[in-house]
Amino acid sequence: MSDETRPERQRGFLGFVERAGNLLPDPTIIFVYLIFALMLLSAFGAAMGWQASLAYSGTKAPEHAELANGVLTYRAASLFSQDNVAKLFAEMPRTFAGFAPLGLVLTIMLGAAVAERSGMFSALIRASLGNAHKALLTPIVAVIGMVSHHASDAAYVVFIPLAAITFAVAGRHPLAGLAAAFAAVSGGYAGNLIPGQIDVLLLSFTQEAARIVQPDWTMNPLGNWYYICAIVLLFTPIIWFLTDKVVEPRLGVWNGVVDEELRADLEKAGLTAEERKGLRWAGLAALAVVASFAALALWPGYTPFIDQDAVGPARLQPLYASLIAGFFLLFVLSGIAFGRAVGTVRSADDVVQMMQHGVRTMAPYLVFVFFAAHFVAMFNWSRLGPIVAINGAEALQAMALPPAVLLVCVLLLSSFLDLFIGSASAKWSALSPVVVPMFMLLGVSPEMTTAAYRMGDSYTNIMTPLMSYFPLILAFGQRWDRGMGVGSLLALMLPYALCFMAAGIAMTVGWVLLDLPLGPGAQVHYPGAAAAN
Repeated sequence: MSDETRPERQRGFLGFVERAGNLLPDPTIIFVYLIFALMLLSAFGAAMGWQASLAYSGTKAPEHAELANGVLTYRAASLFSQDNVAKLFAEMPRTFAGFAPLGLVLTIMLGAAVAERSGMFSALIRASLGNAHKALLTPIVAVIGMVSHHASDAAYVVFIPLAAITFAVAGRHPLAGLAAAFAAVSGGYAGNLIPGQIDVLLLSFTQEAARIVQPDWTMNPLGNWYYICAIVLLFTPIIWFLTDKVVEPRLGVWNGVVDEELRADLEKAGLTAEERKGLRWAGLAALAVVASFAALALWPGYTPFIDQDAVGPARLQPLYASLIAGFFLLFVLSGIAFGRAVGTVRSADDVVQMMQHGVRTMAPYLVFVFFAAHFVAMFNWSRLGPIVAINGAEALQAMALPPAVLLVCVLLLSSFLDLFIGSASAKWSALSPVVVPMFMLLGVSPEMTTAAYRMGDSYTNIMTPLMSYFPLILAFGQRWDRGMGVGSLLALMLPYALCFMAAGIAMTVGWVLLDLPLGPGAQVHYPGAAAAN
């Protein structure tokens, strides 16, 4: 087919990306291929004696490392070795069930299913966006998407499809709404207005790594607060411009052909009196959950959510660790309150059935996670990750580059690894013991190194089919365009990813050059560099 005879959306460079990407197999099959490639590479690395070493002040070696005379050494291990083959089969259930994002997803999904199936999410989105001018939908979706990270994975499974419905209700192309929401939730994953669970999770790895150089270094959960707020301010106008001026014009006019389920959603664009009453009751239920959590953190003499033995902001770590359970309760109780008011929840059986429906919708994701979990685990067993990270960091140190350039290298390394490993915590757990102490010795604070890593881990999410939620977003898109494939979604998101990448690099460099604070008590430079050296 010549370029002139192709549909408009399949022409030009993005059209080429779409056609080429559609030739890729299902993301689950891609992970199967990667596992076999990793096994071969690990065998080659072990035969060639690949290894990497790093000075280490601790007394106990991390998992998969050897410690001798203050030197930590990682040696490549073949995945065909007896130990690794035995581990692969003996620990297969544990590897699958122990995949970090899986428990978060399922916990949140059980609660979100109640809020969604009761009709609360749909009513809430329509109440907050339905009366807005359609030209303002994009920036509203962008801000809500980046703030929705506190809802953990529910941001993917709830907010993104509802954003598409909201665009459709406003007469705009639903795929443009999906793209804007996906860009905000996933491409803007490093941005937020309030620190939350992901800050504590990543900075906890940073703390352990920083203690290699400074044994008493303590995590500050607010250590990236100013930085992540700036990302929201920077990315929102980018999403607004690209969605309205690039993505939506390329998609063309939406033809409005819908299935019965969507037709029902469109007919319910206006809120009924029962739905308004339900939202009021849901709001009261949400306030009750928030008040309960506040009481557990502030009640005199009884503070399960406060670590009384910790000092400073670290005292709040139990509270942040409880956010997943908090959002589960928030969704369940507010969904029940809404459902009771509008009649969608009449008994406990209705709630159970809604949860069961939520789990059924996650079946494709569970299949994908099985193979993704094994790839991540086997990558750790091979020791290839730390070897690449250590040797890469040593090469950067030998170049004697300025801190801003070094941080861009960390950012780009994070971006590259994100193409293959979607879990932010999994990558940082392998990289942080190398790059954090190395950069501390170069005068860069642990908070700044973490911020650069987070930026690089963010925008690449929307340009790789290996991202754990990519198949789910593709399924959402196919509701509106049955012919949508992997390449279609890649072409849709590529403009966001490239602009986020350029803006993210510029922002990180500017932050270092201007020596701006990253958060309360968190600076760009590490003052103890000279003493550590």
